[in-house]
Amino acid sequence: MTSTWFKKIHPFLKCAAVFVAHFVFVGSSAAQDVIYRSENDAVTVAGRFVAFDGENVSVASDAGFVTFRADAMTCDGASCPDLENYVASLRLTGAARMGDLLLPALIDAYARDNGWNARESVQGFQLSGSDGTIALEISIEIEPQDQAFAKFANHDADALMSMRELRDSELGIAADAGLGPLNLARHARILALDALVPVVPANSDVRSISMADLTDELSGSGGQFNVHLKEDTDGQIQGFEDRFMRPFGLQLGAPDFSHEDLDTLLDAVSSGANELSLVPYGATQNTQPLTLNGACGLLSEARFLTMKTEDYPLTFPMFIYLPQRKQHPQIVEFLDWLRSPSAQLVIRRAGFVDLAAVPIPLADQGDRLANAISNAGTEVPLTELQRMIRLLSPRVRMSSTFRFEPGSTRLDGQSRSNVMQLAQAIRDGRFGGQELMLVGFSDGRGPATANRDLSSARAEAVMRDLNRALGGSFPSNVQVETEAFGEALPMACDDTIWGQQTNRRVELWVRGAP
Repeated sequence: MTSTWFKKIHPFLKCAAVFVAHFVFVGSSAAQDVIYRSENDAVTVAGRFVAFDGENVSVASDAGFVTFRADAMTCDGASCPDLENYVASLRLTGAARMGDLLLPALIDAYARDNGWNARESVQGFQLSGSDGTIALEISIEIEPQDQAFAKFANHDADALMSMRELRDSELGIAADAGLGPLNLARHARILALDALVPVVPANSDVRSISMADLTDELSGSGGQFNVHLKEDTDGQIQGFEDRFMRPFGLQLGAPDFSHEDLDTLLDAVSSGANELSLVPYGATQNTQPLTLNGACGLLSEARFLTMKTEDYPLTFPMFIYLPQRKQHPQIVEFLDWLRSPSAQLVIRRAGFVDLAAVPIPLADQGDRLANAISNAGTEVPLTELQRMIRLLSPRVRMSSTFRFEPGSTRLDGQSRSNVMQLAQAIRDGRFGGQELMLVGFSDGRGPATANRDLSSARAEAVMRDLNRALGGSFPSNVQVETEAFGEALPMACDDTIWGQQTNRRVELWVRGAP
């Protein structure tokens, strides 16, 4: 097949394409699906067609990933696309919990919002207008985490559905493959939040477990429970291992029982005696969910609000990883819609935690205040607690919370997404005429004065990131300020690393401007 798209050669194309041709043909020998040639064959690009964004063609060649303008380029090969009648296509691969449970509902709602028809087949979804013209095609392929990442890195998929953050080694592979810096918020989009919950049989007397005991059991060194896991370790369990085990020299051990699917696993746990597993929130069925306990007496339970604020430590973002290349306008519109109020409603109805910030009045936070008083150290005087109550009582806490990567001042993946969400809400006018206060808190290690200074620095860091996301300035009708209370309001016990990490946070509090 031969196809030509436009005839006029843009001057910039000549310069860019010469570089591309030099880049592509160093040592190129493997069989290619397509060959793009400019007029008089001055420039030739050979490789596997990957995508077209409306202006640029992306090709995976022997020498690397190449994107170039399609003007005046003629394509030869069986896989040459018809660029004049090109239908945007988004190929998703990855987690079953996203691809089976959430994305189909979102695609259907997106089609309805646009007045389109959504037709599902074994190949995926076709979204078309009333006249039958196809506007967008979306395919979903369910794959285990590691296999899905391999396909994404090989440009066999346009987006990766992942239940965990990519590891440093994977980020390096992705960068080498031409996918770009996938740790940036614009490439690591968070679709929703989910969580893992430890479960035991419903008739068990056990109601809570410490993180130390949980990791010991999953590493195989516990011995109190029979551990059940799925045969194929999914992204969430890998994420648990990455965050709560590997930093302390632990790794998942061989479980006592492996199961082909989640339903079989849950049946085995519910019918046993001393069984333990770690399952997704909302999928506990007939088992008994456990709260997480700490030596200081604080408990952490998986609930909608504790997951939304990430105060429950086993909360995990659901990522859609995107390459750095420019996307087709139809794909951009769909991805932007995923952050819309309509999409957030679909996410909630599907049983996941959406990204929309919700208010939490101070009056509804009695447990937090009681914990603040009972766990306040001798260096946190009553006057400081009173100052905190006076300052926060006329305000409402929003569920957006900002936390940092371990041992770093860099916001973690969820918090970077929260900054983008908050910036968009400010741009949309949702906080017009209001005061936004970013309130920093710390763990309880070290002197209280130093902790207050550290929490203040973190609040300032979030404000700088927010300012940067808004283009360098805040709207005149929105006031943003910072405050800090150090270790005065703990959410978890400080005797563990994860507890300290939970306590080191910046909260968003809002009130109408005077």
